[in-house]
Amino acid sequence: MSSDSSSRRSFLGHAATLGTVPLIGTALAAGPFQTKSAPKTQGGKAVVIPTHEQAGNLDERLDFPPGWDVQVMNMAGYNQPVLTPKQLAEQMSQPIGTKPLRELAEGKKRVVITFDDLTRTTPTHAMVPWVLGELEAAGLQPENILFLGSFGTHRCMTAEEIRTKLGKDIATRYAWMNHNVFDCLKEVGTTTYKNKILLNQTFMGADLKVCLSGIKVHYDAGYGGGAKAVLPGVAGLPSIEYNHQVILPAARRANNCGPVRIFKNDMRLDLIEAARMASVDYTVQLIYNQKLRPLRAFAGDIVEAHHAAVRVAAKTYCTPTAKDADIVVANAYPQNAQPYHGGRWIGLSVKPGGTGVLIIQHPLGYDPIHYLNNKVAGARGGTYWDLHRRAPGRNPRGSHLIVYSQYMSRTMMDNYGTDTDFCTKWTDVVKILRERHKGTGVKVAVYPYAGMQHQEIELDG
Repeated sequence: MSSDSSSRRSFLGHAATLGTVPLIGTALAAGPFQTKSAPKTQGGKAVVIPTHEQAGNLDERLDFPPGWDVQVMNMAGYNQPVLTPKQLAEQMSQPIGTKPLRELAEGKKRVVITFDDLTRTTPTHAMVPWVLGELEAAGLQPENILFLGSFGTHRCMTAEEIRTKLGKDIATRYAWMNHNVFDCLKEVGTTTYKNKILLNQTFMGADLKVCLSGIKVHYDAGYGGGAKAVLPGVAGLPSIEYNHQVILPAARRANNCGPVRIFKNDMRLDLIEAARMASVDYTVQLIYNQKLRPLRAFAGDIVEAHHAAVRVAAKTYCTPTAKDADIVVANAYPQNAQPYHGGRWIGLSVKPGGTGVLIIQHPLGYDPIHYLNNKVAGARGGTYWDLHRRAPGRNPRGSHLIVYSQYMSRTMMDNYGTDTDFCTKWTDVVKILRERHKGTGVKVAVYPYAGMQHQEIELDG
């Protein structure tokens, strides 16, 4: 075996595709936190969870004590068949509300393709080859194609993260850049909600705009994807701030925003107006499973294709809600950088005085960088301690919280109250759980990929 094929990075690549024996609450990510051995099973039920999204895509096994009643809360679409590359290409080539991409690209000179960052685990690399094939078939050369990261007020992506998102060969052959939320912005108009829209000048300077997105629940805008690729994706901070700090609070008061709320959501409608001002030419909206593999693709108009996609997503990601569980285990995957999304399941399912376990198994851990949140805190005279160290308070429904992660820094831990336990080993988690919950028959609910699951909620239109 060559030295390359025996390297850890190569091994991770094989592990992601072939599948290996799951480890017991241990990480095998490339880096200094590797564990070579795992404790023996405790004899009770074992649950395999996905971890390390886009950083090895690993499975881990969580063992529970004998006699405990462990329920795995899977989403409705967890066992749906995955699209083959050919099936994916066929679906992307059937546009809704627009002409085919190859036809739109004819005669164009400058193309921008937007994509989201690692906090949104869209498998963009699965879509890109077909998109580039259509553009090149229309006569476009690589030097006329630019990839633009569309992630609003999140931090810039590194070159390694871009390679993870787009694929190494594509990230090397084609130009890419990060969106700048502060500078190089162009005013394109004002929405009916009085939001002055500032968009990336390079994006607006293209004569063909393509937006690639994934569909995942969003607790304010209904779902991710669609018009969010424009606002907040490639928008200026003032436009994002107005949408989030003026329109969103009003929408909350009117009770017309929230998870799965798409068609009558004022926050989302403002985003749609901005996307229309940007004149996006083509979009692909991808629904994917708990292993981040494509299930359905909807292409064409940035609004119509998104609407078609969310109608399917609502029946794919929906998950029954466990009630009054003694212990709720919420795996923040595949949005570990913003683990509070997955952590919502604890409040929905734990009984008063129970225990919540939030799993954040990713080398990047909890990502505290969000320029809008930082600005809001600063405008209120806040300091580091006000922004990151929350006042001690009760966890959901008076429960106790355990965070299981091998990657949490002090800065990340400061986001939690002082009554939170932090464990780097699953055996330590179980030890605390045994101390808090005696005997057999302990009721446990496990949400194995809580960051993408949502309750069984009907669409609003």
